[in-house]
Amino acid sequence: MQTNTKPAKILRSPFFIAMWLTLFLVEIIKGALLVAVLPVYMDNILGLSAGVIGVAFALQYLGDNLFRAPSGWAAERIGFRATMVTALICTLIAVIMIIFLKSAFGLAMACLVLGIGTSPLWPCAMTGVTALSGPQNKNGTAMGALEMAALGGTGLGPVGMNWMLERTHHDYRMVFLVLMGCAILVILVALILPGRVVVEGEHAHGGATSKPVPYQPKPTLLTPFIKLKRSIQATLQRVRSTLNVNPLVYPALFMQSFVIGLLSPVITLYTRTDLHISPNLYSLLLIAGGGITVIALLPVGKMVDRFGTSVFLHIGFLMASASLFAFASITAIPVVFGIVMLVGVSYAMILPAWNAFVATLIPKGERGAIWGFFLTLQGSGMVVGPIVSGLLWDHISHPAPFIGSAIVMAGLAIVHFILSRNPYRTAPAK
Repeated sequence: MQTNTKPAKILRSPFFIAMWLTLFLVEIIKGALLVAVLPVYMDNILGLSAGVIGVAFALQYLGDNLFRAPSGWAAERIGFRATMVTALICTLIAVIMIIFLKSAFGLAMACLVLGIGTSPLWPCAMTGVTALSGPQNKNGTAMGALEMAALGGTGLGPVGMNWMLERTHHDYRMVFLVLMGCAILVILVALILPGRVVVEGEHAHGGATSKPVPYQPKPTLLTPFIKLKRSIQATLQRVRSTLNVNPLVYPALFMQSFVIGLLSPVITLYTRTDLHISPNLYSLLLIAGGGITVIALLPVGKMVDRFGTSVFLHIGFLMASASLFAFASITAIPVVFGIVMLVGVSYAMILPAWNAFVATLIPKGERGAIWGFFLTLQGSGMVVGPIVSGLLWDHISHPAPFIGSAIVMAGLAIVHFILSRNPYRTAPAK
């Protein structure tokens, strides 16, 4: 599939439409299972302990992160369609496992399979959009649209499943069957994806060349494994030789998701125990913060394409830091709503701009593998963050995780200020 660098045409491309729908549907399934269904189902219905639930969810994050780099590598070798369809079949298998398995081990394995099944999602999306944007890297609009799909699905999944549980008098089998239908639907959508996204002027891996074909020995049973080993070694060598980024990029990737990991386990507890917000008012709070983020993502993405990433990241990180500091110290409910909306605006500035900034650092060779590596490193913050958050909550104070996240955001503002002036390890060749 030939690419076009205009942002508006990227959004209308078959790859982007199919990828957007795939991302939206997968996040509906993940959001429904991890936020609304599994915690209550495993606790109230199966009687499993909180420790077992925590281990199961940790395995989901582990599977997602461990397989991001390999799936990005595979996407460039066997294509987006084959990679995504194969992985999404694992997502369907995970939902089926949840329906029939009742033991702690079985559900933990189901969560691990779910993580493996969703692991190629962001590497494929980022790799394809980066290729579609061409040499001008005009992809802020596309990044914003992808984040809209992710946040929209993550919000719609829990809301829809909670509504269904209420209407069906907590008939979990019906809910799981609906999610299984969503998993089948997303596999059908992934079949629309193209095999590869080829940038104009570049050749796909494995394309015809003018060089003579060397003599190939007669294949044996070990030939496929030998070829795979050589291909991986060649890929790692190319990544080492082509990836030329400032070392500060690596902690910045970790910090970006570490903040979310600090907030996610305690935000509900804090609003109910410390701010004494009712469940209905808390839903309005989520709509106020998340809604403004979703609404602002696309226009901010368009402005990123026009004005660049630096100004949005400078303002976004500092605004998020100040808002989180305020959230940890202010208890007046009307003011809290205003603070949450500011956090939503700051994330709408950060998400498309950050992804567009990282995309500028990805060399043309091995986009999939490098995006997978970057996203694995970024996702590791989501694994470590909740552990640190729990320790801060239990041993220091309830506002401590929010103060910690504000400090990390301030640190990110400093790190990005340095990166915006010196993003590369060495001066790029002209």
